[in-house]
Amino acid sequence: MTRINLITTLTMSFLYLWGLSQSHAQLAGLENGEWRFLTGDAGSTRSAPQLDQINADNFSDLEVAWIWRGDNFGPGVEYTMRATPVYADGVLYTVAGQRRQVVAIDPGTGETLWTFREPQTTRYLRSPRRDFGKGIAYAEVDGRGVVYITSPSFFLWALDAKTGRPLENWGSPVPLEGFSQTGVVDLIPDLIKDWGPWEEWTGGPYDPDYGIPRPLGEVTASSPPIVVNGVIVVLAGHEPSYDQTRIENVPGDIMGFDARTGEYLWKFHVIPRPGEFGNDTWGNESWRWSGDISQWAPASADPELGLVYVVTNASTVQSYTGHRPGYNLFGGSVLALDVETGERRWHYQIHRSEQWNYDTPAAPILLDLTVDGEEIPALVQNTKQGLIFAFNRETGEPIWPIEDRPVIQTEVPGNYTAPTQPYPTRPEPLDPIVWDGITEEFVIDYTPELKERALELLSRFQVGGLYVPPLPYPHDNDFINSVGCKGGLNIYHPPVADPTTGIMYASHVRECTAPGFLVPTNGVDEERIHFAGASAESWRGNERHTPTTGTTVAAYHPGGPVAALPNIQGLPLYKPLFQGLAAYDMNTGDKLWDIPVGNTPQQLLNHPMLQGVEIPNTGGTGHSIQMVVGDLLVQTTEDLRGQAELGPNADPLLHARDKLTGEILASVEIPIPGEYGMMTYMHEGRQYILLQAGSPRRRQPGALLAVALP
Repeated sequence: MTRINLITTLTMSFLYLWGLSQSHAQLAGLENGEWRFLTGDAGSTRSAPQLDQINADNFSDLEVAWIWRGDNFGPGVEYTMRATPVYADGVLYTVAGQRRQVVAIDPGTGETLWTFREPQTTRYLRSPRRDFGKGIAYAEVDGRGVVYITSPSFFLWALDAKTGRPLENWGSPVPLEGFSQTGVVDLIPDLIKDWGPWEEWTGGPYDPDYGIPRPLGEVTASSPPIVVNGVIVVLAGHEPSYDQTRIENVPGDIMGFDARTGEYLWKFHVIPRPGEFGNDTWGNESWRWSGDISQWAPASADPELGLVYVVTNASTVQSYTGHRPGYNLFGGSVLALDVETGERRWHYQIHRSEQWNYDTPAAPILLDLTVDGEEIPALVQNTKQGLIFAFNRETGEPIWPIEDRPVIQTEVPGNYTAPTQPYPTRPEPLDPIVWDGITEEFVIDYTPELKERALELLSRFQVGGLYVPPLPYPHDNDFINSVGCKGGLNIYHPPVADPTTGIMYASHVRECTAPGFLVPTNGVDEERIHFAGASAESWRGNERHTPTTGTTVAAYHPGGPVAALPNIQGLPLYKPLFQGLAAYDMNTGDKLWDIPVGNTPQQLLNHPMLQGVEIPNTGGTGHSIQMVVGDLLVQTTEDLRGQAELGPNADPLLHARDKLTGEILASVEIPIPGEYGMMTYMHEGRQYILLQAGSPRRRQPGALLAVALP
């Protein structure tokens, strides 16, 4: 950014900061220094601008207040901590380990106050995402704090926030040994009670220990529920589509339950049935047996509007969709549901007929904006692709036009690709490479020789942007393979936003690859067993991947020889961007700044082909994690490989950045790299910043790391 542009940005930013900070409100969840939602407030901003005890002047004085270690809670947190805690009524709550054990922690000392663990079941062993629990939901019911958790086994629990005991007179008894007879709901019966394959099932009665019969599929949960206006909205999960071998599964329908009693209230069919909107987008009558449409990312809500906002993923078998031709609503969509009835108020499909692993990784961000003088209740949706969508969250109308662009079509016999995909005209993408892929603008050009060689290699490939489908193998084209690029974010580094200014911050990574080929299956079934060496006799309890039955094999599966995008002595053919951090004024849709995070890796700086060549900073290789705190953008990096000049044993850094420019104002060393997210809270007059932390590379266990002023 030039000096003139920087001054202009600062001046304009000051003007709207001064004018808007008086009127832009934040949704509930952060009153009195609390952090009542997984993502901070109900609008998932991961922002606490009202907490300013920690500021630029004292930031470098921060010190470790306590560290809570998660490796005592079983497998899954040896080196990672995926759950962001909630702070409510003077206590921190989170989950740990593959058992998703609920933990209450003293926010001033890190002492464990109580724990709760669901009894063992066979369906827990079948869960495909045991170690991906992101946290808990909290609500006050009749003046009593309640912690809600969806387990990997797909049970919903309501726990007394003070004791951790299952809530009395809540839910319904589960006829299994060790289970409390209250405080729990078995979610599977309500999920499948009107589902055709279950209604036609003749293999015996429902087994609450085993769950969904194996030939019909499996279900789990990753993100916790969200409680809105007395309704618990439960999200579902499945094995990711790229690991699946069958075309059927149970749909991940979204369900609502009464927060006070646990009573079932409603269900939204994520795969529409006859007579429901969107049913005609499922060709081949695939609505009858297709499944998934999981909700990996957390939900957001506007209690005043009575709406809950949910993002969905793909249906069964990702790479080949010939068995389910059509746009496949409501896959890859933003859904606004009436929290009282579960009825759809509006939706927008972010991508159609998903087959690129573009599952939406981030919760919708809810902000109040002023666009061209008009106050708009907005929803901002970030994507893996690097596209940013903005809507009026009340009506679903796009704030700026979204255009359909033609995309490369599949050449695989019988497969289906949508002819067009939606591209927002504003804001611009996180990385402009996603528009058309590796054009000459993005070819590596550090030396003329490198550029010439890269262009020559690229000439052997078909270059595209975001939606490049796999080719059949063999194919008759005069190019080796196709190449596609994305430039967005993932679950490991969620976006944040400042509701007082309307500025959104999102980190991003540039990735260009040649997809794998698809080869005919010829009707040959394929089994995948979770545990290495497991025999067919040990399937009960041991299978992780969605199994096939011999009648459900997709016509094509990934296979064939590797035809990856080549490199030049380890250098990519495109200019690398390992980690960037961008700021957008969502009132105007303008990108304010975009900076590299971390430092260019030494293996690039020391490359023999680049000696004596000045290389622009590519950013480091670890994900950037950030949060708005007071007047600061607090930021850290997950991985230290981009900080090699600090030495192999250097401690990671926690930065205080200027919210308007991204400039680092102060830094402090922390003993463990951050990961996934962070949060802040005020406890007994002292403000804490809490990081999810851990480092497989350093063999540092998954932990929660709290820092505060002396």
